[in-house]
Amino acid sequence: MKTIVYERSGDPGVLQLVDRPVPEPGRGEVLVRIALSGVNPTDWKARRRGVLPAGWQTPGQDGAGVVEAVGEGVDRELIGERVWLWEAAWQRPWGTAAEYTVVPVRQAVRLGDASFELGASLGIPFLTAHRCLTAGEYLPDSLRPGALSDHTVLVQGGAGAVGNAAIQLAAWADACVIATVSSAEKAQLAAAAGASVVINYREQDVVEEVRKVAPDGVHGIVEVAPARNAATDVRLLHPGGVVCVYADNGGDEVTLPIGPLLAPNARWQFVLVYTLPKAAKAQAVVDVAAAAGQGGIRVGEEAGLPLHHYPLAATAAAHQAVEDSVVGKVLVSASE
Repeated sequence: MKTIVYERSGDPGVLQLVDRPVPEPGRGEVLVRIALSGVNPTDWKARRRGVLPAGWQTPGQDGAGVVEAVGEGVDRELIGERVWLWEAAWQRPWGTAAEYTVVPVRQAVRLGDASFELGASLGIPFLTAHRCLTAGEYLPDSLRPGALSDHTVLVQGGAGAVGNAAIQLAAWADACVIATVSSAEKAQLAAAAGASVVINYREQDVVEEVRKVAPDGVHGIVEVAPARNAATDVRLLHPGGVVCVYADNGGDEVTLPIGPLLAPNARWQFVLVYTLPKAAKAQAVVDVAAAAGQGGIRVGEEAGLPLHHYPLAATAAAHQAVEDSVVGKVLVSASE
């Protein structure tokens, strides 16, 4: 099979297209013929760190394809099923930037009739967003239509992949969703994703505009740039509200005022999808799959998530696009 590998850390130039034997699924695993691989920031960050559990690595945590074979202990009825994959390359060498990959069966989720484009876009962004929408004391433990009907959510950076996922999931769960963006073009994308109110933080006062919609504050903030936005977030929390931080854009240290956060019993929750509590991650997989199956999640520019396609041989260019913060979702086709 054709697969992308790297054997040392570095820029996208370390990625090589090579021929390797098709892997055999072990006990509890499935072999998946990959249709599309999704590229995330953690893919290029891992490549630059060069953590190589087997001395080499095929990148790609997310993907979608068809189950070709199953290992011992796995129901053979899964063969032929269309599935989406999550965390394929987490502490394992076999990622999704390949014609085939192997994953534990629980990491291959039935996709049904949804597109491979949607399936390859789900894993990291939507599981991260799910945690950000359920980690607060007064947020629900799971998402479904109506679960956030009495809640207002602020998504800082509504045009990013996780921001888009948070908007879509929160809207599916019937929240009032406010999103911040940095341009008119990104405002259109956030609105397409389902944001009720979109604020251009370069031209508008975020606190003033949010308070027009949520005079008592917001129940949850999905935060991409905590160092830059901390002072704003502190002023916008509803009593018992939570700021869920999933990235460190704009700085890697946060200073918080203790007094204004004590009275409302505010919470700051940090989120890394790979190390989520097992129960929280399992619930996220169930809920994201349900949202996808019910049409509550979409991809493409009409859903606020433009798609950028690359062939497998151009995986280095796909990584570079994500590293350069392209707006939208980068997908790599596993078939040349």
